Amino acid sequence: MSALQCLNPAARLLLPARCIYSPSVSSYLLTAGFHNSAPLAAHKTQDRSKNRGVSAIHRKYPKQPLSVAKVALPQPADVVDTRIDIDPDHGLYGFFKAKDTVLPTPEDDHKHGRAWSVEELRRKSWEDLHKLWWTCVKERNIMFTQQLERKRLDPGFGAFEAKSREREIARTQRAIKHVLTERYYAWQEALMLAKSDLEINMTGNGPVYKPRALEESTPDLPDEVSELPKGASEGKATASG
Repeated sequence: MSALQCLNPAARLLLPARCIYSPSVSSYLLTAGFHNSAPLAAHKTQDRSKNRGVSAIHRKYPKQPLSVAKVALPQPADVVDTRIDIDPDHGLYGFFKAKDTVLPTPEDDHKHGRAWSVEELRRKSWEDLHKLWWTCVKERNIMFTQQLERKRLDPGFGAFEAKSREREIARTQRAIKHVLTERYYAWQEALMLAKSDLEINMTGNGPVYKPRALEESTPDLPDEVSELPKGASEGKATASG
Protein backbone atom coordinates (compact mmCIF):
# COMPACT_ATOMS: atom_id res chain seq x y z
CA MET A 1 0.00 0.00 0.00
CA SER A 2 1.37 3.39 -0.89
CA ALA A 3 1.79 6.26 1.52
CA LEU A 4 -0.75 8.33 -0.37
CA GLN A 5 -3.43 5.73 0.22
CA CYS A 6 -2.71 5.51 3.99
CA LEU A 7 -3.06 9.26 4.59
CA ASN A 8 -6.26 10.71 5.86
CA PRO A 9 -8.10 12.61 3.14
CA ALA A 10 -8.14 15.74 5.38
CA ALA A 11 -4.35 15.52 5.90
CA ARG A 12 -3.92 15.09 2.18
CA LEU A 13 -5.51 18.50 1.62
CA LEU A 14 -3.25 20.24 4.19
CA LEU A 15 0.05 18.95 2.80
CA PRO A 16 1.52 20.26 -0.43
CA ALA A 17 1.65 17.90 -3.35
CA ARG A 18 5.46 17.61 -3.28
CA CYS A 19 5.42 16.51 0.35
CA ILE A 20 2.83 13.85 -0.25
CA TYR A 21 4.82 12.20 -3.03
CA SER A 22 8.20 12.56 -1.19
CA PRO A 23 9.48 9.12 -0.04
CA SER A 24 11.00 10.42 3.25
CA VAL A 25 7.91 12.30 4.32
CA SER A 26 5.65 9.47 3.35
CA SER A 27 7.62 6.97 5.45
CA TYR A 28 7.60 9.35 8.51
CA LEU A 29 3.86 9.80 8.27
CA LEU A 30 3.36 6.08 8.18
CA THR A 31 5.46 5.45 11.34
CA ALA A 32 4.74 8.58 13.44
CA GLY A 33 1.27 7.50 14.44
CA PHE A 34 2.52 4.42 16.35
CA HIS A 35 4.57 6.39 19.01
CA ASN A 36 2.50 7.62 22.04
CA SER A 37 5.28 8.76 24.42
CA ALA A 38 8.52 10.75 24.45
CA PRO A 39 11.62 8.92 23.22
CA LEU A 40 13.49 9.35 26.57
CA ALA A 41 10.60 8.41 28.84
CA ALA A 42 11.42 4.73 28.76
CA HIS A 43 15.09 5.29 29.73
CA LYS A 44 14.49 7.74 32.68
CA THR A 45 16.28 6.29 35.73
CA GLN A 46 16.93 9.35 38.05
CA ASP A 47 15.65 12.79 38.92
CA ARG A 48 17.12 15.28 36.46
CA SER A 49 15.99 18.41 38.41
CA LYS A 50 19.00 20.38 39.65
CA ASN A 51 16.90 22.33 42.14
CA ARG A 52 15.50 19.31 43.95
CA GLY A 53 15.77 19.92 47.73
CA VAL A 54 16.52 23.61 47.40
CA SER A 55 14.60 25.89 49.80
CA ALA A 56 12.06 27.99 47.97
CA ILE A 57 12.46 30.79 50.54
CA HIS A 58 16.20 30.95 51.22
CA ARG A 59 17.40 29.40 47.92
CA LYS A 60 19.88 27.21 49.76
CA TYR A 61 20.59 23.51 49.79
CA PRO A 62 19.91 21.57 52.98
CA LYS A 63 22.83 21.54 55.41
CA GLN A 64 22.66 17.78 55.78
CA PRO A 65 21.31 15.01 53.53
CA LEU A 66 17.65 14.26 53.99
CA SER A 67 17.08 10.92 55.63
CA VAL A 68 14.14 8.61 55.16
CA ALA A 69 15.18 6.11 57.84
CA LYS A 70 12.67 4.89 60.40
CA VAL A 71 13.98 7.06 63.22
CA ALA A 72 11.71 8.54 65.85
CA LEU A 73 11.15 12.24 65.39
CA PRO A 74 12.34 14.53 68.20
CA GLN A 75 9.71 15.76 70.57
CA PRO A 76 9.02 19.53 70.60
CA ALA A 77 10.22 21.47 73.58
CA ASP A 78 7.81 22.63 76.22
CA VAL A 79 6.33 26.03 75.65
CA VAL A 80 7.72 28.46 78.20
CA ASP A 81 5.70 31.53 79.11
CA THR A 82 8.06 34.46 78.53
CA ARG A 83 5.61 37.14 79.57
CA ILE A 84 6.75 39.48 82.33
CA ASP A 85 4.47 40.56 85.13
CA ILE A 86 4.13 44.33 84.98
CA ASP A 87 2.88 46.52 87.76
CA PRO A 88 -0.48 47.98 86.69
CA ASP A 89 0.52 51.22 88.41
CA HIS A 90 3.88 51.52 86.64
CA GLY A 91 5.14 55.05 86.14
CA LEU A 92 5.54 54.66 82.37
CA TYR A 93 1.78 54.37 82.04
CA GLY A 94 1.70 58.06 82.87
CA PHE A 95 2.89 58.79 79.31
CA PHE A 96 -0.34 57.34 77.89
CA LYS A 97 -3.91 58.53 78.23
CA ALA A 98 -5.18 54.99 78.76
CA LYS A 99 -3.45 51.63 79.17
CA ASP A 100 -5.25 49.99 76.25
CA THR A 101 -5.26 52.97 73.87
CA VAL A 102 -2.24 54.29 71.98
CA LEU A 103 -3.87 57.18 70.11
CA PRO A 104 -7.07 58.98 71.03
CA THR A 105 -9.73 59.77 68.49
CA PRO A 106 -10.07 63.34 67.15
CA GLU A 107 -13.30 63.66 69.12
CA ASP A 108 -11.48 62.90 72.39
CA ASP A 109 -8.73 65.44 71.64
CA HIS A 110 -11.32 68.07 70.77
CA LYS A 111 -13.02 67.72 74.18
CA HIS A 112 -10.97 70.22 76.16
CA GLY A 113 -11.64 73.50 77.89
CA ARG A 114 -10.02 76.89 77.59
CA ALA A 115 -6.77 78.00 79.15
CA TRP A 116 -6.57 79.54 82.64
CA SER A 117 -6.44 83.33 82.63
CA VAL A 118 -4.04 85.49 84.65
CA GLU A 119 -6.90 87.02 86.67
CA GLU A 120 -8.06 83.56 87.77
CA LEU A 121 -4.58 82.38 88.71
CA ARG A 122 -3.87 85.47 90.85
CA ARG A 123 -6.35 84.14 93.42
CA LYS A 124 -4.65 80.75 93.63
CA SER A 125 -2.18 79.75 96.32
CA TRP A 126 1.38 78.57 95.80
CA GLU A 127 0.32 74.95 96.24
CA ASP A 128 -2.47 75.26 93.66
CA LEU A 129 -0.15 76.84 91.12
CA HIS A 130 2.43 74.11 91.74
CA LYS A 131 -0.15 71.34 91.18
CA LEU A 132 -1.57 73.01 88.09
CA TRP A 133 1.90 73.46 86.57
CA TRP A 134 2.84 69.78 86.91
CA THR A 135 -0.57 68.72 85.64
CA CYS A 136 0.17 70.68 82.47
CA VAL A 137 3.63 69.09 82.24
CA LYS A 138 2.14 65.59 82.49
CA GLU A 139 -0.47 66.41 79.85
CA ARG A 140 2.18 67.70 77.46
CA ASN A 141 4.28 64.55 77.98
CA ILE A 142 1.25 62.48 76.99
CA MET A 143 0.75 64.59 73.89
CA PHE A 144 4.43 64.28 72.89
CA THR A 145 4.14 60.49 73.20
CA GLN A 146 1.03 60.55 71.02
CA GLN A 147 2.87 62.70 68.50
CA LEU A 148 5.66 60.11 68.18
CA GLU A 149 3.14 57.29 67.84
CA ARG A 150 1.22 59.28 65.23
CA LYS A 151 4.43 59.77 63.24
CA ARG A 152 5.24 56.05 63.48
CA LEU A 153 1.78 54.70 62.61
CA ASP A 154 0.80 57.49 60.18
CA PRO A 155 -2.98 57.17 60.77
CA GLY A 156 -3.77 60.37 58.87
CA PHE A 157 -5.93 61.99 61.57
CA GLY A 158 -5.70 63.74 64.95
CA ALA A 159 -2.81 66.13 64.26
CA PHE A 160 -4.96 69.29 64.09
CA GLU A 161 -6.97 68.49 67.24
CA ALA A 162 -3.83 67.60 69.19
CA LYS A 163 -2.16 70.88 68.20
CA SER A 164 -5.19 72.88 69.36
CA ARG A 165 -5.16 71.09 72.74
CA GLU A 166 -1.43 71.66 73.20
CA ARG A 167 -1.88 75.38 72.45
CA GLU A 168 -4.33 75.79 75.35
CA ILE A 169 -1.98 73.98 77.74
CA ALA A 170 0.91 76.24 76.71
CA ARG A 171 -1.24 79.32 77.37
CA THR A 172 -2.01 78.07 80.88
CA GLN A 173 1.68 77.60 81.63
CA ARG A 174 2.43 81.07 80.27
CA ALA A 175 -0.21 82.53 82.60
CA ILE A 176 1.29 80.70 85.59
CA LYS A 177 4.72 82.18 84.81
CA HIS A 178 3.15 85.64 84.55
CA VAL A 179 1.54 85.34 88.01
CA LEU A 180 4.75 84.03 89.58
CA THR A 181 6.73 86.91 88.05
CA GLU A 182 4.28 89.42 89.54
CA ARG A 183 4.62 87.81 92.94
CA TYR A 184 8.40 87.87 92.69
CA TYR A 185 8.43 91.61 91.95
CA ALA A 186 6.00 92.21 94.83
CA TRP A 187 8.29 90.25 97.15
CA GLN A 188 11.30 92.33 96.03
CA GLU A 189 9.45 95.56 96.79
CA ALA A 190 8.35 94.24 100.20
CA LEU A 191 11.95 93.26 100.94
CA MET A 192 13.18 96.79 100.22
CA LEU A 193 10.51 98.25 102.49
CA ALA A 194 11.33 95.80 105.25
CA LYS A 195 14.99 96.81 105.21
CA SER A 196 14.02 100.43 105.84
CA ASP A 197 11.48 99.57 108.58
CA LEU A 198 12.83 99.70 112.15
CA GLU A 199 10.22 97.29 113.49
CA ILE A 200 11.40 94.43 111.22
CA ASN A 201 14.53 92.50 112.10
CA MET A 202 16.38 91.34 108.92
CA THR A 203 19.45 89.97 110.72
CA GLY A 204 17.98 86.48 111.19
CA ASN A 205 18.54 86.51 114.97
CA GLY A 206 15.46 86.73 117.15
CA PRO A 207 11.90 87.52 116.10
CA VAL A 208 11.42 89.12 112.73
CA TYR A 209 8.82 91.66 113.85
CA LYS A 210 9.54 93.86 116.88
CA PRO A 211 6.73 96.40 117.43
CA ARG A 212 7.73 99.57 119.21
CA ALA A 213 6.15 100.44 122.59
CA LEU A 214 3.00 102.52 122.52
CA GLU A 215 4.44 105.26 124.73
CA GLU A 216 7.49 105.50 122.57
CA SER A 217 5.49 105.81 119.39
CA THR A 218 2.97 108.38 120.81
CA PRO A 219 4.46 111.88 121.10
CA ASP A 220 3.97 113.81 124.38
CA LEU A 221 1.35 116.57 124.26
CA PRO A 222 2.24 120.01 125.63
CA ASP A 223 0.82 121.06 129.06
CA GLU A 224 -1.31 123.89 127.73
CA VAL A 225 -3.02 121.53 125.32
CA SER A 226 -3.56 118.73 127.82
CA GLU A 227 -5.17 121.04 130.46
CA LEU A 228 -8.56 122.41 129.44
CA PRO A 229 -9.48 125.97 130.42
CA LYS A 230 -11.94 126.48 133.27
CA GLY A 231 -14.53 128.17 131.12
CA ALA A 232 -14.61 125.29 128.71
CA SER A 233 -15.17 122.76 131.49
CA GLU A 234 -17.94 124.87 133.10
CA GLY A 235 -19.70 125.35 129.77
CA LYS A 236 -19.55 121.65 129.11
CA ALA A 237 -21.08 120.89 132.50
CA THR A 238 -23.83 123.50 131.96
CA ALA A 239 -24.69 122.13 128.55
CA SER A 240 -24.89 118.63 129.96
CA GLY A 241 -27.07 119.82 132.83
